[in-house]
Amino acid sequence: MNNQNEAKYTVAGTDIHDVKRKNAEAGLSYNEAQRLLAQNGGHGTAKYSDTDVTEVKQQIQGKNQ
Repeated sequence: MNNQNEAKYTVAGTDIHDVKRKNAEAGLSYNEAQRLLAQNGGHGTAKYSDTDVTEVKQQIQGKNQ
């Protein structure tokens, strides 16, 4: 195996392509999970939220009056 692009197994014998395939099938990425939490409310996820804070404040103030 002179070319690393042709390598199928790591030195430890792990099948590289199998690991990549399993990773692709393994659910949400970190950023996808953060976006999902932001949509449903979660601590520290404000940067992923598409909520207009001003609009929500106006809605709350309208209900309180």
